[in-house]
Amino acid sequence: MKLNSKQKRFLRAQAHKLKPIVIVGNVGLTPTVLEEIDNSIEHHELIKIRINASDRINRQQMIEKISQHTYSQLVMSIGHIAAFYRTSQQATIQLP
Repeated sequence: MKLNSKQKRFLRAQAHKLKPIVIVGNVGLTPTVLEEIDNSIEHHELIKIRINASDRINRQQMIEKISQHTYSQLVMSIGHIAAFYRTSQQATIQLP
């Protein structure tokens, strides 16, 4: 599902008050971390992740890998924080 700009704006506002659920450390994206991210996004639909990568290129690569692995949409990325959205079986967030 592709999000339009109005939906992304709505989700960014919702994500603003969230705290990061998963923190990716210096080890990077291990299969266990990717599985935890997938489980979290299935349960919450909208999550924030803190990515502690050393540089911007590594962070961007990790963000793309997370998005591809979890089949989610990147809602926002500011510094070390990224928010992802994916609808779940029991949708709790009603998009405009």
